[in-house]
Amino acid sequence: MPVEIERKFLVTGDGWREAAHEVVPMAQGYINDMAAMDEGRQKASVRVRIQGDAAYLNLKSRELGHTRQEFDYPIPVEEARALLDLCVGGIIDKRRHHVRHAGHLWEVDEFLGGNAGLVVAEIELESADEAFVKPDWVGKQVTDSPRYYNLALASRPYAQWSADERDASDIS
Repeated sequence: MPVEIERKFLVTGDGWREAAHEVVPMAQGYINDMAAMDEGRQKASVRVRIQGDAAYLNLKSRELGHTRQEFDYPIPVEEARALLDLCVGGIIDKRRHHVRHAGHLWEVDEFLGGNAGLVVAEIELESADEAFVKPDWVGKQVTDSPRYYNLALASRPYAQWSADERDASDIS
């Protein structure tokens, strides 16, 4: 069974930009919304993503934290475009920058549209206790904060957040 072990962090500054070796434009939407997950009516998010010239249908279990079940299936881009029209909430537009640091691949997501101004970095790990070196441009960890999940950003974009929410002082 495919499992994703991931940590997510806020990004501070632009130090990552010069180290980025690839940029992939992405558009993604969700067939379900955050309320369905929060209320327990669904146990997985269902995402459609177009990234570059490829498209995927993705299901991710609803557990909070760094370890979740994840299933990713390639689909034709034309079908992904049709599915994006069926999505609830907004479409997430972002650019994913790939950055290698200390033997790991970091994915830095620079959000556009209603989520412009938000930049997060993710690292996928082989095990939950795998050691890694944080680059100096990585700030607070937000792995356990649902408001930073893309599913939540589709329902309530960063532009709608209060100053306190953007401050992230409630994140440990």
